[in-house]
Amino acid sequence: MDDSQKIIKQFYDQNTQYEWERFDRHPFEFAITTKFMERYVKTGDSILDIGGGPGRYSLHFLEKGNPVTLVDLSDGNIEHAMKEAQIRGLPLQAQVGDALSVREQVADLFDHVFLMGPLYHLLKPEDRVRSIEAALSMLKPGGILYASFLLIFSGLIYMLSRAPEMVLDPNEKVWLDAVRSEISWGGDAFTRAFFIDQDEILPFMKQFPIEILHFFGQEGITSANNDYLMQQPEEVKSAWVDLSVELSEIPKYLSHSEHAMVIARKC
Repeated sequence: MDDSQKIIKQFYDQNTQYEWERFDRHPFEFAITTKFMERYVKTGDSILDIGGGPGRYSLHFLEKGNPVTLVDLSDGNIEHAMKEAQIRGLPLQAQVGDALSVREQVADLFDHVFLMGPLYHLLKPEDRVRSIEAALSMLKPGGILYASFLLIFSGLIYMLSRAPEMVLDPNEKVWLDAVRSEISWGGDAFTRAFFIDQDEILPFMKQFPIEILHFFGQEGITSANNDYLMQQPEEVKSAWVDLSVELSEIPKYLSHSEHAMVIARKC
């Protein structure tokens, strides 16, 4: 395990509960993403969740009747996921593991592979390539990959909605210069993280033997107004989720999201 992995592992070991509660604070991301995923994940399909944290997506699909194997770098995340699965009486298979060496740790092939986390912690370009290759190697022929990216503009959304004073912080200059220059950036943020310019995602993914089915913003257009929308009646929140799903694949609206996902079929 290299130094970056140790730093990332320590962060999630120390913040497992906070990470588990993330979708309580950001429910629109989860709602929009699962609406897309459920177009393809059918009851009984097998799922490998690589870097799935404390297991919110794993448990969601277990409850829908899908056998799920969760692999995550953090012992704390795996322990929490297993505890939550036991509370719900769900048969989660979970183990500590690395997105780059998952082929050596899990023997089966799967109908679906989630890669929703590793790509925004792997700082080296060759490691991001390796993670996609490893995920694809775990898919059955014709299986579906779900790969998430952390967008470079997400930091501005965070600042504007939660910490506007950060724009004055000299420590943010390197990252803000990357935003100004419309380039990706990786380094020390909430932990070691890689923020990608949205225009780099499809060219990156097209080097692999896949058919791209969807490329969308996982928060849709809700991200900057997440906290205000959470205070609205359920019918209002539901309408904004539905509108976001309709708009989330329009390229000009992608920067309204903090995360983006590519859904692709293995060729």
